[in-house]
Amino acid sequence: MNFLSVWTKSLGEAHVLRTMNVEQRNTRCSVKVRGLVFSVCFFAFFPAMAIEEPAYRALKSDPPFEHRLYPGFVIAETQLTGDFDAASRTGFRRIAGYIFGDNQSSDGGSRKISMTAPVTVEPRQNGWRMHFVMPSDESLDSLPKPVHPDVNLRRIPEHAVAAVRFSGWTTESAIQEQTAKLRAWIAEQRLEAIGAPQVARYNDPFTLPWRRRNEILIPVKPATDR
Repeated sequence: MNFLSVWTKSLGEAHVLRTMNVEQRNTRCSVKVRGLVFSVCFFAFFPAMAIEEPAYRALKSDPPFEHRLYPGFVIAETQLTGDFDAASRTGFRRIAGYIFGDNQSSDGGSRKISMTAPVTVEPRQNGWRMHFVMPSDESLDSLPKPVHPDVNLRRIPEHAVAAVRFSGWTTESAIQEQTAKLRAWIAEQRLEAIGAPQVARYNDPFTLPWRRRNEILIPVKPATDR
């Protein structure tokens, strides 16, 4: 649900509250306040935890574009179907469940894993793939096993990407526009794309559009391979 939908829904609920009797209103407000406190606490936790981002070396910086070289890292990933928004919601809940304790350590217990940014989605045949990069101090050997059968751990080797940064909502039109800009920049730089575009989002759902950080990432051939 986008910010406008949340705002419209809130206005509608305010009208309903005005038509309820005092006892009903007090009960409803009590429930809504508890729900608001929970939501604020949950989403305040997200940016507090999302402090680590994958390290990379900038091979060329030409804002809003960048040519990057990432070292290897481990990801938790899941395959999804449906439209982009529905897949994003399902994938986020699934992988967030893993890092918040839906996992099994070698001792039979479970543990929480630090949240990182961004959350990345890319198109796949007949669906999507979402992944979170695991903290840099974790490895395939140290990470607990996912309990959910559709969450997998995998190590990504060193790789190069071209990136473009933008704000606002990651709507279909925005993704298409930014992907076209990035492909044009890749051509100008005489780079060679070797993979599908990825949508990387760095913020929690309550961040205002103009403060949001999004990126399109396209894998490119390393310079030594061209």
